Amino acid sequence: MDTQTFWKLIETARTDTPPDEVAVRAATLLAAFPPAEIAEAQQVLWDLLAESYRSPLWAAAYLINGGCSDDGFDYFRGWLLVQGEEVFTRALTDPDSLADHPGVRAAAAEGLDLWDEGTLSIAWSAYKTATGRELPDGSFTIRYPALDPSWGFDFDDTEEMTSRLPRLSALLTGPDHT
Repeated sequence: MDTQTFWKLIETARTDTPPDEVAVRAATLLAAFPPAEIAEAQQVLWDLLAESYRSPLWAAAYLINGGCSDDGFDYFRGWLLVQGEEVFTRALTDPDSLADHPGVRAAAAEGLDLWDEGTLSIAWSAYKTATGRELPDGSFTIRYPALDPSWGFDFDDTEEMTSRLPRLSALLTGPDHT
């Protein structure tokens, strides 16, 4: 499975599916693929997660979710993946663009966190459904890049966050934030 096929799978899963069920739907769709392609999908997923392992995005997740641990950042990026390729790519280029995302705006208004742990196991679930077995050992590797040291400041530093992510800061910490 290549990256474009994976993104097509996510887009198909998003069609007529409630946002909190996209990962489950994607796993169901993926289970119809040959087992080798299902296993390959796990590598594609982790490659995308590695690509999104960036300090500016982590800062955005920290603002959006009112804090963000290592695991929380994985789950936030899981949520971001099931938003589709366009949203994902735009957020990598400009994390502050997430201030325009309807899900982020709704979460800000309702005080909700955005995360989807289930996204991380789309291929695991699909493989188990398709074969009755666990993904084979060595099906994927995780190689995270080093984080940008210029973003190595305390994400609780409101002034720094406001200067780097002004729209998200205004949305999530401004006077209108509930």
